[in-house]
Amino acid sequence: MTLASVPRYDPDAAARVGDHAVVVGGSVAGLLAARVLADAFDRVTVVDRDAFPDDPVARDGVPQARQPHVLLEAGRATLEDLFPGYGEDVVAAGGLMLDWTTDLVHYERGGFLASGASPETLYAASRPLFEHAIRARVAARDDVTLEGDCAFLGYRADGDRIAGVDVRRGDGARASVDADLVVDATGRASKTPRWLADNGYPTPPEDTVDVDVTYATTVVERPTDDRRVLFSPPTPPRTRGGGAFPVEGDRWLVTMQGVHGDDPPTDRDGFVEFADSLPVPQVARVLREQAWVTDDIASYPFPSNRRRRYETLDDFPEGLLVVGDAVASFNPVYGQGMSVAALEAVCLHRALADGGRENLAARFFDRATAAVDPAWLLATSSDLARPQTDGSLALHERAFDRYVARLVERAHDDGVLATAYGRVLTMERSPTSLLRPRLAARTLLPSR
Repeated sequence: MTLASVPRYDPDAAARVGDHAVVVGGSVAGLLAARVLADAFDRVTVVDRDAFPDDPVARDGVPQARQPHVLLEAGRATLEDLFPGYGEDVVAAGGLMLDWTTDLVHYERGGFLASGASPETLYAASRPLFEHAIRARVAARDDVTLEGDCAFLGYRADGDRIAGVDVRRGDGARASVDADLVVDATGRASKTPRWLADNGYPTPPEDTVDVDVTYATTVVERPTDDRRVLFSPPTPPRTRGGGAFPVEGDRWLVTMQGVHGDDPPTDRDGFVEFADSLPVPQVARVLREQAWVTDDIASYPFPSNRRRRYETLDDFPEGLLVVGDAVASFNPVYGQGMSVAALEAVCLHRALADGGRENLAARFFDRATAAVDPAWLLATSSDLARPQTDGSLALHERAFDRYVARLVERAHDDGVLATAYGRVLTMERSPTSLLRPRLAARTLLPSR
């Protein structure tokens, strides 16, 4: 399921199905879940252990917040459906509206991708700004309450259903909060699998693909009229990648990526030397020619792609759902997290609209699986192509990976192929769309 195939958000589709819903976790996935739940419940409460900041600043509970984030087309269009004018909010707060077919300088498999024939919108901003713009829209609703500095302690069960949560508020007081529905949006550290095991339920099988990637990012000044996104991913067999991503405040977030233990340094000289090892000089040139806003280099390790297969469970408590990174988290090089969370929110909206709370978990997890599948395929197929990665691609996956590699090489000189590839990377279309006859001919037939 991608933007081209998912049923879009319809504000009139969901009827009221309950009094109170609680979302545990106030990051992007939790906030978007709260937005669609507000169409179906009288009240929605979002609890998070962090205090919710008034400004777009990094929160302690989002350790990756200082790394670059990308709002792909699937996420951009869905957020515009949920919050009309969201892109204008981002730009008004200092973000940039770019055209990824021309402003993105993308080097992959030995060359730069060609420019596309028609403009394609891309918003560029820091993760705290993207999240702040969502949070401001959600907080403005009378039917949603954001309760920060509120630690989640556990679920409250009533027979075979979840009836609420136990929390500890900032003043140390413990409280029980009743809910008709609880949504776990606590990320990779989700405690739901352990709770299921401790309470006699089956736990979801886990798929993991270890990649051991580490990101290191610093901030440098950016000339106002330089709107380039510089990107050289660590395409196999290379283990190093990097880029410079324009954000608000006339800044670039300059990041280095190292896979399977090839970690980028966090000292200035080592960081620049690592940039020099990339196959393109532009990123290192930015580090040498532009003033550094800070000498601090933020490092973030990501051990593995991980997917919890909740859709396979035959026995799951009523009144509970799991969303976002608590279901699946992907190698961040592909920038899929926020956009998958947006598609999952629409899946939740449609599941509520089609059947209310009856058997909601099974229906939602089935829909969410279709949203996760393309992102998982894209992330893991590239990672599994590395000899250092445990596991292997199936025969048809290896054939498809070779086909995409050839398509990318042809896309160095073919704007049609570059645009088609970009629409897959931005989750606008499925990876299988690259097999359409017109694109296959441009990929496989001898070039003129």
